[in-house]
Amino acid sequence: MKYDFDEQISRRGTDSYKWDSAENENVLPMWVADMDFRTAPVIVDALHRRVEHGIFGYTRVPDSYYETVIDWFVHRHGWKMDREWIIYTSGVVPAVSAIIKALTVPGDKVLVQTPVYNCFFSSIRNNGCEMVSSPLVFADHTYTIDYEDLERKAADPKIKVMLLCNPHNPAGRVWKREELVHIGEICIRHGVTVVSDEIHCELVFPGYCYTPFASISEDFLRHSVTCISPSKAFNIAGLQIANIVCANADRRARIDRAINDNEVCDVNPFGVIATQAAYNEGKEWLDQLIEYLHANYLYMRDFCREHLPEFPVTILEGTYLVWMDCRKLGISSEELERRLVTEARLWLNAGTMYGAEGEGFMRWNIACPRNTLTEGLKRFVHFVKKTSIDA
Repeated sequence: MKYDFDEQISRRGTDSYKWDSAENENVLPMWVADMDFRTAPVIVDALHRRVEHGIFGYTRVPDSYYETVIDWFVHRHGWKMDREWIIYTSGVVPAVSAIIKALTVPGDKVLVQTPVYNCFFSSIRNNGCEMVSSPLVFADHTYTIDYEDLERKAADPKIKVMLLCNPHNPAGRVWKREELVHIGEICIRHGVTVVSDEIHCELVFPGYCYTPFASISEDFLRHSVTCISPSKAFNIAGLQIANIVCANADRRARIDRAINDNEVCDVNPFGVIATQAAYNEGKEWLDQLIEYLHANYLYMRDFCREHLPEFPVTILEGTYLVWMDCRKLGISSEELERRLVTEARLWLNAGTMYGAEGEGFMRWNIACPRNTLTEGLKRFVHFVKKTSIDA
């Protein structure tokens, strides 16, 4: 079956956080990381069947749920989990927060690689811990790891956890196996547990390969915790479902306790149903989605080369989040976000949301029909021309 990702579907008036948050309804939102495509029909159909039952009480997560998650990762990614390793919860952010709570005490430090997903910062702060950054190195339109700096930071005995983003948001990197091996060896050497957020793992473009961190070796499995969810790839973030995968029994018990302490131990029936439908029947839809997203990226890259040569975009290996270098404007990222909303009616994410290293950059969400992407790019071009004239 051929799926239509060019279909324009109005999301205004649906209490969409992405589309209904702007005061002006003419603002084009290309910020929050959810997609403007209709969710895979197999998921919609499964949810329809569940809704028709008409009763929505507390749900019990069935054996079939675990079997589905395990089978998907075996066949899609070559990683065999045991059922006992899996703890379900309401989302990857609650999962990360609970894991930090379980593996640290207030005053401990948590290592990150900035620029990085902004909710890492609040999860660290809310657990009374201190964030330590080992900044990624930006050159030639991509990011790499400063292993010497990472080793130096990880050697601090107060560092208990490293939050890894694999694939990386917003840098767009799909970390190579050898890069993950280097990270893992450093962390294991210094007794640091790697907590890997792998929510974007399905969204990997041709020529690149996602490697689950925990799949690399028994050592890596024992010294890590992985967070996964179908929410990004299948556009079901609002159904609030995720899984924590932890092979170490003692660590898993502590995480389970934290999940209950944080009251994120229950999930809704729709998330359970959608996950099974996605993993059991959604492969064809997902494959076509990835092809469309990759084409969107190539379109944006070529558009910028022609019309915005001073605003290059980072090489995108995975995710649907494009990182644009806007330093030529000489405007702070936060001010640029504000001015784009008010003057261009275009909402992007300020790079500094992802750490100080994001200054001068903006994050675009290109998970939208091509016409929407084109309109956003045209609005940006008009803003740049107007700003240059005014200057």
